[in-house]
Amino acid sequence: MRILVTGGAGFIGSNLVQLLIKRGHQVLNIDVLTYAGNLSSLSNCEGHPSYQFLKADICDASAIQAAFSDFRPNAVMHLAAESHVDRSIDGPGAFIQTNILGTYTLLQAARDYWQDLPEAGGEVNSSSSNTADLNLNSTTSTARSAFRFLHVSTDEVYGSLGETGAFTETTPYNPHSPYSASKASSDHLARAWHDTYGLPVIVTNCSNNYGPYQFPEKLIPVVLLKALRGEPIPVYGKGENIRDWLYVEDHAEALLAALEKGTPGETYNIGGNNEMRNIDLVKTLCDILDERVPLNSPSSAISHQPSIKSYRDLITFVTDRPGHDLRYAIDATKIKNDLGWTPKHDNQSGFRKTVQWYLDNEKWWQSILSGDYRLERLGQDR
Repeated sequence: MRILVTGGAGFIGSNLVQLLIKRGHQVLNIDVLTYAGNLSSLSNCEGHPSYQFLKADICDASAIQAAFSDFRPNAVMHLAAESHVDRSIDGPGAFIQTNILGTYTLLQAARDYWQDLPEAGGEVNSSSSNTADLNLNSTTSTARSAFRFLHVSTDEVYGSLGETGAFTETTPYNPHSPYSASKASSDHLARAWHDTYGLPVIVTNCSNNYGPYQFPEKLIPVVLLKALRGEPIPVYGKGENIRDWLYVEDHAEALLAALEKGTPGETYNIGGNNEMRNIDLVKTLCDILDERVPLNSPSSAISHQPSIKSYRDLITFVTDRPGHDLRYAIDATKIKNDLGWTPKHDNQSGFRKTVQWYLDNEKWWQSILSGDYRLERLGQDR
């Protein structure tokens, strides 16, 4: 397939793009390269004949329309989004702009393109546009009935759970942060474009992702990099918040399954079957670091601090963030039964692979920490 991916230079997007190319698909990656977009995460894709990159904002209607016209995709996988809850507390405007208006712009461009496709295949010639430098074949035999638009979202739109239960595809929306509210809005838009215009939209809602190439503002990379630097590891509140952790490569596989086998108009929840309290997750990561980078080893940044016996000793509880949901849990029965997908990684294999990746790729994360971001805390406004 010829797949247009938005946000492909981000954490989940870069892992997805690598999977798509590995599976033989042609990819146009559209990313505006905000702070979280990192082309070094796709260095192994550079120069590949099946990969092209276009720097563009999904809110730029003319650029997006031109990309559709030139690339002639069979499918869209829409991942571009502002995604960090703490940043949404400090600056909600960017989340409204990208997640809501950007999704609207993309849906409109996809609808216009899809409606011009032939009913049953046949060559379609693209018109000239400003993105002619994509250097990709400008024709395809996509039939309108074969086109798909995959909208990628989050379980945070459902709100917070009590001690029991799990989110299903029919759980009512109840977002509590500017981020989750903006994603809920984008989900509603995507479904409305299916119900009103017939655009073949599929929606996915996933649990917390972790793994390679995650920008070091999220919990797991913050824990690892703070520990490796011998700095206090911040844990919100008492660490009682519970999340279902999904290894990013498993998520990418699920997204491709939803695109290839999912039914337009349907929603699929994607979870890792891996619920943990934040404090237990942090302790698990510290224990893995104790094995991989012992405190008495030359590579440990805290070997000179005799009072520190384990990376666990760096854990520091800090004031909770506003509107912090207590528990998320995904019921992924539907995607298992309908599409045959289940996660391959458990809480041991996935976390160990993640720790090792950050140990092996210090150059990647050091280049980020040498810029404007310093692992500082965000999202304390009330």
